[in-house]
Amino acid sequence: MFTLHCGPDTRMVAATSEVGYIRRMTDSSEDLDIDNPSKTDALPPVQQHAQQYAAVRNAHETELVEDYVELIGDLLKHQGEARSTDIASRMGVSQATVAKMIRRLKSLDLVVSQPYRSLFLTHAGEAMAKESRQRHAIVLQFLRALGVDDQTARIDAEGMEHHVSQETLDIMQRLTHQQQER
Repeated sequence: MFTLHCGPDTRMVAATSEVGYIRRMTDSSEDLDIDNPSKTDALPPVQQHAQQYAAVRNAHETELVEDYVELIGDLLKHQGEARSTDIASRMGVSQATVAKMIRRLKSLDLVVSQPYRSLFLTHAGEAMAKESRQRHAIVLQFLRALGVDDQTARIDAEGMEHHVSQETLDIMQRLTHQQQER
């Protein structure tokens, strides 16, 4: 079961009996006492803490590659071609930055190109683009189901999609479907 309760002091309550998890976030100063964290907010064991930071570092390492590959796939699908100039304008970066990333994508065997032609994804690039697009869609739909406005949801999803586990994505997707069935 997925429920959302919003009031003046409550931003979100999400509960699921299947997962047995309840999370409450409030604006109340007594609930946000950073000097007295609850036991669940205490420092995790050293090994777990190290794993958390390793996961974040790994996500940061791959997120730009995933963003470029996803955009190239989208441009190919919607415009029939993926040109460096289109990538630069949509990413808000210089063509030199795009050229540098394209070299990296080629070295990773994700993209191929010919002089004066569009970029194309390899099979590995297509697989990465598809997975990245799916992750993005799940996070975006989840944020919209929470009531986040479209512009904010799109911005937040762009960053979040790289940092959530498959377990979290599965739960987001299930909760979104349950919300939509109501």
